[in-house]
Amino acid sequence: MKKFENISTKPGFMKHNGGLFFREISKKKYQFKTKVRKINLNRAGITHGGFLAGIIDAGSGTAVHRASGQQVCVTISLDVKFIGSSGIGDTIIGDVEIQKVTNSLIFMRCKLTSKKKILAIGTGVWKKTKRTFVV
Repeated sequence: MKKFENISTKPGFMKHNGGLFFREISKKKYQFKTKVRKINLNRAGITHGGFLAGIIDAGSGTAVHRASGQQVCVTISLDVKFIGSSGIGDTIIGDVEIQKVTNSLIFMRCKLTSKKKILAIGTGVWKKTKRTFVV
């Protein structure tokens, strides 16, 4: 199995929030991980739902980008169901499965877990674009 690579090397939203590490499992399965920091907590002391949704979007977006043959893709829709909670110091793992790739759209699902507990499940649709990444 491939090693995780840091995909948060440039300044931006995910680097600011702790970064993501990513790896390809197969052409349709990918995995990412991050560690919960104090900045990622809500006032109740658990991982903020917005952070969970953000890492689903970023990690799944990276999977979609790779599954598309490195095309820039944008999120059209992202549906997140929050199921469990995590706290500071916990490692969150995201398992992404590419469901379908068409000429213009990519469909995926993602499951976030920590300590073998499900935290959230996300499903989404991304649109392929003709854009290039800003350097």
